[in-house]
Amino acid sequence: QVVRAMPSTVNGKTANYRVYLTPDVNAWAMANGCIRVYSGLMDLMNDDELRGVIGHEIGHVALGHSKARMQTAYVASAARGLASAAGGVAGQLSQSQAGDVAEKFVNAQFSQSQESAADSYSFDLLSERKLERKGLVTSFQKLAKLSEGQSSGNSLLSSHPPSTERAAAMQKRLDSGK
Repeated sequence: QVVRAMPSTVNGKTANYRVYLTPDVNAWAMANGCIRVYSGLMDLMNDDELRGVIGHEIGHVALGHSKARMQTAYVASAARGLASAAGGVAGQLSQSQAGDVAEKFVNAQFSQSQESAADSYSFDLLSERKLERKGLVTSFQKLAKLSEGQSSGNSLLSSHPPSTERAAAMQKRLDSGK
């Protein structure tokens, strides 16, 4: 019922919606139009919130993020392999935890901007389809509450902007009517 209001194709690819029966709170998408939602997320959120999350995942596909992430992973892996083969300090660093941290930092900053773009895409998609957009705000509020008390680690290494900031950004758009 939730996905009936969502697009059946994304960038010419058939949107393939499926639910994974797991208590985890998660959703993700792949470049081929595969969009997965975990039942734990469905238990936590109402239909409007789920549409907001699904719209966000559609945004990753429509904006080419899923494809770009795969390409980035291949390039990073190849670069680490070359550095390792070269030996010396560069090779040692590429095998170290410091090399992992540097790679995560680059990928996290890249994906934080993608997450914000996917949020905006979802907001626009919901607007275009005349669906309730407030669910996008409340979904982030629920995720923020869920993560309270959990160590988020170093925010510079986080792949997602804080949920409270994302909720505030979507509320600002909702208030402005744009």
